[in-house]
Amino acid sequence: MRYRRLGKTGIEVSEIGFGGEWLERHTTDECVELIHRAKDYGINILDCWMSNPVVRRNIGEGICGDRAHWHVQGHIGSTWKDGQYVRSRNVDECKYAFEDLLNGLQTDYIDLGMIHYIDEQKEFDRVLDSDYLTYVYDLKRQGVIHHIGMSTHNPKIAIQAVEHDIVEMMLFSINPAFDMLPATEDLDEVFNETYSDLSLNGINKEREYLYKLCEQKGVGLTVMKGFAGGRLFDASQSPFGVALTPVQCIHYALTRPSVASIMVGFDKLEHIDEAVSYESASTEEKDYATVLANAPRHSYVGQCTYCGHCAPCPKGIDIAMVNKLYDLATMQTEVPESIRQHYSDMALHADDCIACHACESRCPFGVTIAERMKKTADLFK
Repeated sequence: MRYRRLGKTGIEVSEIGFGGEWLERHTTDECVELIHRAKDYGINILDCWMSNPVVRRNIGEGICGDRAHWHVQGHIGSTWKDGQYVRSRNVDECKYAFEDLLNGLQTDYIDLGMIHYIDEQKEFDRVLDSDYLTYVYDLKRQGVIHHIGMSTHNPKIAIQAVEHDIVEMMLFSINPAFDMLPATEDLDEVFNETYSDLSLNGINKEREYLYKLCEQKGVGLTVMKGFAGGRLFDASQSPFGVALTPVQCIHYALTRPSVASIMVGFDKLEHIDEAVSYESASTEEKDYATVLANAPRHSYVGQCTYCGHCAPCPKGIDIAMVNKLYDLATMQTEVPESIRQHYSDMALHADDCIACHACESRCPFGVTIAERMKKTADLFK
């Protein structure tokens, strides 16, 4: 296993990390077995955003006796109410949930205290001047969390967090489907350029700026959604019209500036074996650039790339984010509670769409946005 420095935290983390979301469906013994297998391979960073007390206790059993080995990303503001996950900024609720996290993991500290999930500007502005952020700073001052991080899918929010010097690291969603955009809106020119030098050509400019800014400021990145929920493994679901392998997706994430580790969700022991095979993969096995360069030119047509060209919406809907949450939700047989909550937390939803179709006239990829809004509204009812 290779290790990388997580920005100015100074922590050396395994470039393959453990994303714990799938542990919710496993027994204690199964969780312990998965965690122990990961440790045997040298994986030493684990993300626990889940608020379910049972899952936290199961993870605690898995890392018991090996606490010094593990660097834990623990989320502040992920709470458990009435048997389900709820994001909260209420300090009393956050304190209770964070104490439960410490107790569940059988520890008295969290390595990376994560400001949990901010994607909207209004939410970020509220957090900037809040008792919640004061509480996070207090935890850092007391040594209960060693470093402050944040989780977000929105590059605009991530950039502001770095520029305000709030965070030392971030958990950010990175994969080719979220990152890569045509260099031109002329679809005939989409893949004329070959990205064989692994450069940032073709990536959304805000994301490109974020990665470089993090590198300049020493803010380390860990990666979530690296496989897009498995969508990239299926040519029929991939926005590129071709399938990528787990090794190629891992390599894509790890070749972004400032990225230290990709947090892979492990549901089976074989999934750990498969991800760790990256460490011994050949250059040819890692090569995603040739695959994307040879993808069919029509692969973007009808596929939302979350580029935001559809804006502005007369109702103010964040169309790109609605589309992203819809895609994430439909990648799995059941809508994950985390995605459902993220959608619920949005200021405006798909059912606020008035089907004016103005957005569709601006979409360079021919996405039937009004139809997707209706499908999204039905899905999240």
